[in-house]
Amino acid sequence: MNVEQVEDHNPWSVFMVFLRLGLTSFGGPVAHLGFFRDEFVVRRRWLSEHSYGDLIALCQFLPGPASSQVGMALGLSRAGYRGALAAWAGFTLPSAIVLIVFALGIARYGDGMAAGLLHGLKVAAVAVVAQAVWGMARTLCPDRARITLMAATACVVLLWPTITAQVGVIAAGAALGLMLFKPAAAGAHERLPITVGRRAASMWLGLFFALLAALPLLTQAWPNPALAQVDAFYRAGALVFGGGHVVLPLLQAEVVPSGWVASEAFLAGYGAAQAVPGPLFSFAAFLGASMSSGPSGWLGGLICLIAIFLPSLLLVLGTVPFWEQLRRSTRAQAALAGVNAAVVGLLLAALYDPIWTSAILGPPDFGLALVALVALTAWKLPPWLVVAGCAAAAWLTGNIPA
Repeated sequence: MNVEQVEDHNPWSVFMVFLRLGLTSFGGPVAHLGFFRDEFVVRRRWLSEHSYGDLIALCQFLPGPASSQVGMALGLSRAGYRGALAAWAGFTLPSAIVLIVFALGIARYGDGMAAGLLHGLKVAAVAVVAQAVWGMARTLCPDRARITLMAATACVVLLWPTITAQVGVIAAGAALGLMLFKPAAAGAHERLPITVGRRAASMWLGLFFALLAALPLLTQAWPNPALAQVDAFYRAGALVFGGGHVVLPLLQAEVVPSGWVASEAFLAGYGAAQAVPGPLFSFAAFLGASMSSGPSGWLGGLICLIAIFLPSLLLVLGTVPFWEQLRRSTRAQAALAGVNAAVVGLLLAALYDPIWTSAILGPPDFGLALVALVALTAWKLPPWLVVAGCAAAAWLTGNIPA
């Protein structure tokens, strides 16, 4: 074992490796997983190609941001629990810090910032989410049954735009998946190179469900703005299947109707989140810093950031020893197929309201969104460049909503 391999087992070394990735990993979850493969399979050889593929399969099976969960699991495999935290911090903090600074800038200089610039960010969000809906639908809704489930989910959520309806359609998707889909059983595979005892894993998994059940009750029994934020963002992080974009409708339903964050700021921040490296869940830091009541600024950003990522960490720690049994369960795979179709419907509904209704106010907006979508899908330009281009175009042309 060489010196570099020995240092890799130090949490600080894990943090520095992921910090570099957090500063340079543009392009969304799929690109992040490609960067991880190059770094940890090809160059550092922390694990084999087959083990890395199986690790991705586990994290895609779980709710939460798959790329961040893969990073946590890689850190866990090298330096234990401290390594998991170091990997998360290194990969997440760069984008979170930038988004908190952006939120503070809007709060302090909002009236002086170019309205066209912020509107351009909202238009960019239309193109980014449209691309996500199209790509996810092609992958997760390959047949008539799942396309129908996707459309029905979108209709239900648009008619009843509440967090209860969103959670309900996810549960209904799982139930329908059990009844309708018959996936094939998984074959043999390598065991993951992560050692977590079953007793410890059961404890972490129990904590995940205990917080999910107890936080809403505690918020009702002891009204407190900080506790309400933790409850809302923990629940969003625990119920997101299908990637970072799907967190959009869950967070919007929590923070906009309650008056915590204005709709305009929400969409501008979501657009800005596309232009920074690292995980899209860092958008939670922007929302926490933008809160109109309770903790805001740096403290609010940190609270919401930790709350939305905590379920992902607990699920990774709690499912690793049981993955062999879970991946062979055709019932679990069938339920997940139904959930995935439902979350595409959730995102489709969010594409219309609030994204389209708030950003596309006339032909110039539609034209700019169309150009951005073509740039993303046909020309394969990086999202950060498309977002920056939309903001600049709206500002230079004076495209300001009335």
